[in-house]
Amino acid sequence: MARMLLIPLVLGGCLADETISGYAPAGTTFVLQTINDTPFPARATLTFPQEGRIAGQAPCNSYSGAQTVPYPWFKVETIVATKRACPDLQAEQSFFAALSEMTLSEVSGTTLILSNDAGQKMIFTGQI
Repeated sequence: MARMLLIPLVLGGCLADETISGYAPAGTTFVLQTINDTPFPARATLTFPQEGRIAGQAPCNSYSGAQTVPYPWFKVETIVATKRACPDLQAEQSFFAALSEMTLSEVSGTTLILSNDAGQKMIFTGQI
């Protein structure tokens, strides 16, 4: 009888969110601070609203996309953004270009670091 109860518990543990959304503090909005150690000149945010999804506000437009690789890997797929123009479009293009090049993630408390093997990195601080 005890074995029958143990099997569902073990199987249930295998179904946990293994993407970054399962490791980031729930409800946190990460605000971009730097790209490659250079202060980012505009406001851009990144959230993990549900398993395998990202969303946020780039300097001009809101966006969302898929992120389905297991933590600590990071890969953004299919970013969809609104098409509003603003004075920060160049910063927005830099943000999306950098985000698409990141391959690793590290969550430490309310700090999120995205990086890649080329030494590029994006540092975000979280606000709950």
